[in-house]
Amino acid sequence: MDHLPPPPSDDPAPKPASRSLSGTIGTAGAAILAFLLKFKLALLVGLKLLAPSWTFLLSLWIYVALFGWRLAVVVMLLLLAHELGHYFAFRAYGLPVRLPSFIPLLGAFTAGAAPENLEHDANIALAGPLTGMGLAAACVAIGMIAHDRFWYACADLSAFLNLFNMIPMPPFDGGRIIGALWPPLWIGGFLAFVVFAVYFHIPILFVAIIGLLGVPAMLAAWRGQVDPRAAALTFSARLRISGWYLATLLGLLLVLGRAHAALAPGSSGAPNW
Repeated sequence: MDHLPPPPSDDPAPKPASRSLSGTIGTAGAAILAFLLKFKLALLVGLKLLAPSWTFLLSLWIYVALFGWRLAVVVMLLLLAHELGHYFAFRAYGLPVRLPSFIPLLGAFTAGAAPENLEHDANIALAGPLTGMGLAAACVAIGMIAHDRFWYACADLSAFLNLFNMIPMPPFDGGRIIGALWPPLWIGGFLAFVVFAVYFHIPILFVAIIGLLGVPAMLAAWRGQVDPRAAALTFSARLRISGWYLATLLGLLLVLGRAHAALAPGSSGAPNW
């Protein structure tokens, strides 16, 4: 069969490559500019979130150097969850608050304005341990479903760290909670902290730093100086604070016990970090 020549094409001649490329770049630039203008609020929020991240990264780097990357990542995420509990509690009460800051080997803190209501102050302090308890319980549940000891180890660590933070002396969260009820109880909390530190072989430098941070508030309580907000704290509010404090302690102990039981030598050996 003879091959007939192809019919003439009606398409216009192709444009030069340079003009096509410049048009593409111009279009992309316009799109990027439009995105920046449209989402400038999101960008500002992103920059605000990244601003304090250097303390997170510094702590992470130190923990990786000391404990290895897996344990370091777990510890940092647990600390972050705890502090975000405080952060969103501040926001819930409409108070100005800064994003969490991290102190290598000492933990983290979230700075915000003090509420006028002392019960709200106690609730903000309690929000961190409650978040940590919820995270620990979730890790236990995942461990039970997945039959993975790693999740039990995460639950154990979260419950332990938050239980430690419930010691009733400043600067711990437990100190702020108990301080709303009766500050002289801080003296007993300090003794409990010393016993806790000796039993778990906590470095003396850490004990000294925590003690120095708590001394000013304890001395003020010893001298009879009372938070002026305490006068407006009702009996029912004191009962609510006490109930939440004891319930959180009990919940953390239960989760810690469940995680310990799952990590016992007879169950399947210690987790490999």
